[in-house]
Order: sequence, then structure tokens, then C-alpha cells
Amino acid sequence: MLHRNKIIAAVSTVVLLTATSAFAGESPSEIKQRIGLGDPVAGKDKAALCQGCHGEDGNSASATFPKLSGQWSDYIQKQVREFQNGARYNATMTDMALSVDNFQDLFDIAAYFASQKTMGGTLIENEAEQKLYLEGQKLYMEGNERTGAFRCIKCHGEYGKGQPLNNNLFPVLGGQHKDYLIKQLTDFKTEERENDRSGMMLRITTRLTDHDIEALATYLSREPVSPAAPASAPAATTVSKN
Repeated sequence: MLHRNKIIAAVSTVVLLTATSAFAGESPSEIKQRIGLGDPVAGKDKAALCQGCHGEDGNSASATFPKLSGQWSDYIQKQVREFQNGARYNATMTDMALSVDNFQDLFDIAAYFASQKTMGGTLIENEAEQKLYLEGQKLYMEGNERTGAFRCIKCHGEYGKGQPLNNNLFPVLGGQHKDYLIKQLTDFKTEERENDRSGMMLRITTRLTDHDIEALATYLSREPVSPAAPASAPAATTVSKN
């Protein structure tokens, strides 16, 4: 038994170190916090049904299903429990959530997705999207008077990558599907989604226009814009001596 435990511990350490390389600037202890109480090794097999919609590594191909790669373990657990108790409803997800009837299974499944490389955004496609990105960035970072000066960065962190600890209230948003983000923000605004007990998301989204929501979703779903490269020096002009 002792030998078996040593093998499990060694495998878990490899998974943790692999996960650590996926999160630039994060220490093994921070990754461990992201994973929480579950076993990501055991969670891979237990998450087989989840992978059909959310992707083998948590990066779903369709915006119908959110990316879970690098998401906080506790946040994943909270959402599954709320699908189970009716605080959230989705025909597919509610049935899937109800099939997870063991707490350890839930811990392990969430830990597996949390251990994966953090979800990444897509490239900006055109100038119109670049404009939306910059509008969304400003709103995310600074808020404005019309929205009550709410700043998304205060809870969701820089680029929506979350704060450096495991939590079940503020999900990682950076790199999530644009259409999925638009739907969730709209659902909070229309009270279609009601599992925000504090009412904070309702207060914020009520003041957002559809354009604001698209701008925020564009900012969060796209790769961060690199600072503009310095303009090239003008080519030297050859002066004729003739």
C-alpha cells in the first residue's frame, strides 16, 4: 500500500508540474490552489462524458459549451451543484450534473479541468473587432459613470485570468468563447440566469447596453493586443550629385 501511495503521489506531482508550466508567472502552490481538493489524474477518466461537450482538455470547439481549461476548480464545482439543485438550468447540463452523485468524483473532475493549460483567446479578425476590443478593454479596466463605475478587473483580474487563489465566485473569463460570454452577460441582465446570490452581476449588467456586452466579450475572448511596434525609420534618401 505504501508503495502504491508513493506512485500516486509521484504521478500527481508530475501533473502538477506540467500544469504549472501552463500558467506563466504562477508557482506550484498557486496551481495547487487552482486544482483544489481533487485528484486531476483520477479526474481525467471520470470526466470522459464531460469531454464530449467541453473538449478533452477543456477547450470546447463550440461556443454553446464553455471552455473549462484552467478554470477554478471550486467555481466548476459550484456551477455543477447549482445545476443539480435548480439554481441554474440547461437541458443538457442539468442531466449531466445529476449524473455526478459522488462528491469526490466532482472534486476530481473539476481538478482535472483546472489542471489544464489556461484557456486562450483567438486572434482579432479585423479593424472593427479591434475597435470593439479597445472599447471593451477600457470598460473592463475602468468602468464608467453610466455603469456606476464598476470595474470588472477588480473581481476577475487582469485580462480576465482571475485572482491567484481558488474561489467559487469569480470565474476565469479571459479566453472564453465570445458568444458564450455574450449569452451569459445577457442572461444575467434579463434574469434568465439567477444563481448570483449577491445580485452583483444583475446590478452591473442592467446598466450595460448590447454594444457594451459585445465589446466586453470581444476584449475577453481575444488575445491581448501587443503594444504598437515603433514606426520604422524612413528609408534614407540618396541625393544625386549630378
